[in-house]
Amino acid sequence: MRASIFASAFVAAIVGFGGTLAIIIAASDAVGATQAQTASAVTALCLAMAVESLWLSWRTKMPVISAWSTPGAALVAASSGYNVNEAVGAFIIAAVLLVATGLFGPLTRLIARIPASVASGMLAGIVVTFAINAVKTVPADPWFILPLIAAFFVFRLVNPALSVLAVLVGGGVAAALTGRVGALPTPEISTLTLIAPSFSFSAMISLALPLYLVTMASQNLSGLAVLRAAGYHPEPGPLITVTGFVSLVTAPFGALSSNLAAISAAICTGPDAHPDPAERWKTGPFYALFYLVFAIFGASLVAIFAVLPQSLIVLVAGLGLLAPLANALAIALKDDRERMAATISFAVTASGIALLGIGSAFWGLVAGLVVLGLDALKKR
Repeated sequence: MRASIFASAFVAAIVGFGGTLAIIIAASDAVGATQAQTASAVTALCLAMAVESLWLSWRTKMPVISAWSTPGAALVAASSGYNVNEAVGAFIIAAVLLVATGLFGPLTRLIARIPASVASGMLAGIVVTFAINAVKTVPADPWFILPLIAAFFVFRLVNPALSVLAVLVGGGVAAALTGRVGALPTPEISTLTLIAPSFSFSAMISLALPLYLVTMASQNLSGLAVLRAAGYHPEPGPLITVTGFVSLVTAPFGALSSNLAAISAAICTGPDAHPDPAERWKTGPFYALFYLVFAIFGASLVAIFAVLPQSLIVLVAGLGLLAPLANALAIALKDDRERMAATISFAVTASGIALLGIGSAFWGLVAGLVVLGLDALKKR
């Protein structure tokens, strides 16, 4: 046991939680969740990550770290016309699909065959709206927003992983000092709130299926790649099955999918965590401990976000998705043979169109695959 194990787990938990909590809250707001339901969702997600990371790390003796689906949260946050009950129904369907994928190897291989360029184009189309909205906060309050943006890019030179968290903390302090923050809430212990699911064809196609696809393509497959790059070779099926099953249990409390982590996992799988790869699995239990603490105080953290300036929340969400956006665009445009299909997928998804009651993420994926298929026919 080394102090570096504790430190790596702490940094990974702080980066994963603080850097993207604003996106989870934006997703809850988009489906009309109350503050209590939002707090329940955050609490359930934190409990899911605690259970998954503890069990999988101990069971496999590998640093298997889980996280909530940030692209999935961005997808929900960018949606419109759905209520919280329909969202919970979609979360349940997505979780069932994840369990099925883990249990049946051919499904994992089928998802892996979706061209990375088209899937990344869809993901970029989902998250680009948040980056644009972050820029739009500047005219509303330039003296507050511009210094935070400058601080973000300066802090990235020192520690990119903590730059978003630095903006959140610094912005919160600046907002409090300048009278932009309402009365601080009384600390309270979190509780879980059951939300009755509602199932509709529209929500299944527009929310559940895209949520499943982005969770698999941009989260689980990336998480497996991080583990393999660090020299670990776990069986994908059991890991995906466990995260899918836990997602199924937590969905009725408002939680969207949890999955294998990529960025947080990279912090826990490298030599900085421990020079001996066989000992790095111990980061998992400590990571789980920190998320258990977040779960206990999730209601208070959500309440604090509720009194912060809306412009700060939008800015943090946008800055937090810049790295995923840049990575998605790089993958989408990397192969010139698939570049047009990826661009079409990006454009259709970013447009926000809804046809037949089905959202743009689904149509973006379909459009990209159709263009790719036509290009393949032309080459023949």
